[in-house]
Amino acid sequence: MSASDQDTTAAGAQEAAEASEADESGEGTSGEGTSGDETSGEEAPTSGLTPKQARRLRVAAASVLLVAMAVVLVVRLASRTSVLVVGVYGLAMILCGIVIELSRNGRTRLATWLLVGGLAAALAFDWLILP
Repeated sequence: MSASDQDTTAAGAQEAAEASEADESGEGTSGEGTSGDETSGEEAPTSGLTPKQARRLRVAAASVLLVAMAVVLVVRLASRTSVLVVGVYGLAMILCGIVIELSRNGRTRLATWLLVGGLAAALAFDWLILP
C-alpha cells in the first residue's frame, strides 16, 4: 500500500466518522433524521409527556372520574330519587366514556377540554338545578 492510498483511506475513515457524529446529533445535511420520526428507536429527551403517556394519563383520569360519578350517582339516588339526578350524572358518565375513547384515538387535547368542561357543567347543574 502506498502513502497516497493510506492518506485516502484515512481521509475516508475521518469523513465517515464525522458523518456518523452528525447523524447522531441530528445535524445531517440531507434532512434525514431531523423530521422527528420515532422510528429510529432513539427518542430525544423532552421535558413534557410523550403522546403515549398523555393518552394513558387521560384514560386513567377519565376512568377514575367515571367511577367517582357512579358512586356519586348511587349516593344521590339513595338520598333522593330524581330523574334529574340520573340525567346529570348519567350524562357525566357518558362524557367520561367519550373522553376515554377520544384519548385512546389520540385526541387528547379535545378529550381534556371535554372532560374539564363537562364535569364543571355537571357540578354546576348539581349545585344549581338538583334539589
